[in-house]
Amino acid sequence: MADEDRSAAETTAVGTNQAPPQPASDPHFRRTVGFTVAGTIIPGLGLLAARRRIAGGIVLAVFLGVIVVVAGWAISDPQGLAALAVRPSILNALAVILVVTAIIWVGIVIATHLALRTTPSKPQRIAGGILVGVLAFAVAAPMAVAARYSYDSASLMSTLFKSDKETKSATKPSAWEKPSDQPSADPWAKKPRLNILLLGGDAGKGRTGTRTDTVIVASIDTKTGDTTLISLPRNTGRMPFPKNSPLHERWPNGFTDGNGDNAEYFLNSMYDNVPQQVPHDILGETDNLGADVMKLSVGEATGLKIDYYVLINLAGFEKMINALGGITVNINTYIPIGGNTDLGIPPDDYLKPGPKQHLKGREALWYARGRYGSDDFARMDRQRCVINAIIKQANPANMLARYEEIAKAGKQIVKTDIPQEVLPLMVDLSLRVKDGNVRSVVFKHGVDGFSSPHPDFALMRKRVKDALSETKNEKPSSGSTKKSTKSPKPSSSGGSGKSQASEDIADSCAYQPSVAATAQPAR
Repeated sequence: MADEDRSAAETTAVGTNQAPPQPASDPHFRRTVGFTVAGTIIPGLGLLAARRRIAGGIVLAVFLGVIVVVAGWAISDPQGLAALAVRPSILNALAVILVVTAIIWVGIVIATHLALRTTPSKPQRIAGGILVGVLAFAVAAPMAVAARYSYDSASLMSTLFKSDKETKSATKPSAWEKPSDQPSADPWAKKPRLNILLLGGDAGKGRTGTRTDTVIVASIDTKTGDTTLISLPRNTGRMPFPKNSPLHERWPNGFTDGNGDNAEYFLNSMYDNVPQQVPHDILGETDNLGADVMKLSVGEATGLKIDYYVLINLAGFEKMINALGGITVNINTYIPIGGNTDLGIPPDDYLKPGPKQHLKGREALWYARGRYGSDDFARMDRQRCVINAIIKQANPANMLARYEEIAKAGKQIVKTDIPQEVLPLMVDLSLRVKDGNVRSVVFKHGVDGFSSPHPDFALMRKRVKDALSETKNEKPSSGSTKKSTKSPKPSSSGGSGKSQASEDIADSCAYQPSVAATAQPAR
């Protein structure tokens, strides 16, 4: 009877041209699982193992071809590849391509598994289904994230950066001043220095328009990435204009009504007040006359040609810091949160002294702007530390992990005249900046001959020139390929060495235990 049953089972199997079901642990199923995984990692490999040679060969050839082309492009022309990452039309197209690729890839995973298996048992079907589901998710999830990043990038690029033809600026660099957009060993070879005006716009309660209480020039050596941050006090008076500018004809003695203490003629009021007193096209066609005014005037005061500006709305600053995951700074004194010295309103709280303090958005904002019981110059010192902290925090891994939040925050708080065409080069330059030294110059009333109401602009230009030469002349320490981050602090006295026009920001923003130990909150 047993022989008859076995004969009937064999006859049935032969009649249906199928092999008897196998247990889930048999060698053939293990081979199916192995090549399904391998065919997911290297599409086409599993199909070849299943003897689908034509389909497998085509899929594998396309997969390897794309890898070779992209890798070769990245090695031979990284600038050209980066250019695609900042073009909205390309980014939107890439988002669609990634979704389609994900669908095709998942289809290949399913087809590979079906081609490899023969007559699976029920446990094998269940195990195979789970395996395919996991592999499909492993393929589709990263593609979906990448497609979302691509879409967000396109939206960000379109919102923040216009094309060079669409950008209307009376002060944008002329064609010969721009960095080369042609592939070369160094795209910045013809542009040794890039100067960007960083403005912090603080609307504040009781204010109309934008007051740029933060004015910093980031002067970047495009060869080394070494950067000098030049901070100007918000209450600087008599800001000059170039002699060939129509603004100089109107204010030949600088932006002033004759009274150097009139706040409506301070540096921080120029962004709003100058456009209200002159024709909008006085400098030519522009989208932002206030920014053009600031670029011309700050450039004249420092002796630098300002290429572009970036305006950050401090009201949304904390959103950007939160998007970055916070910043880490050293705190040497009690820094007020809230409060108003003039009105006698005490702070709500204080940031306490300590090394490597990790600050979220609200705390970072008050670290940058708090000045109860202090002055603007202490705030300027901290602001350059914030910029340095952001440079460190905005590393590629962190930017990738938090890109969506950063993109959303950026659209809300940033204005700039940097055109889309320059962005690929900015990516290249940003990597140099991260590896370069950062020094700073802070003009303070009563220090080194600087007077806020009556600035000596010739003396300012000389100090800026000297500071840039200090950054340029910094050499790696003996026996090391890394540049030294320690330099003498500026001093107006002779001392043991030559006076420095700038400070190493790593020293300026370092933790000072002796200072922190004696610090007391302002009351």
